[in-house]
Amino acid sequence: MAKLVFLGRLEDLAGAAEREVSDGPLTAVLAALEPELAEALVADRIRLALNGVLLVDRSGIVLAPSDELAFLPPVSGG
Repeated sequence: MAKLVFLGRLEDLAGAAEREVSDGPLTAVLAALEPELAEALVADRIRLALNGVLLVDRSGIVLAPSDELAFLPPVSGG
């Protein structure tokens, strides 16, 4: 099993900070989530980090057992 990690407002939307998911292509993983959550996770402003490494290219992501994919929303501040 792989793990999705939700930060900031995405945690509220997901209902938890983390969720275990089946391994496989990210497109399939997202398709198994609630539509509202999946839509928020693919927004252009959301950054992804796989096993602690910030990703530049989102295409072709395939989650393997024990992978951790974090979704990082934009940071706001004042």
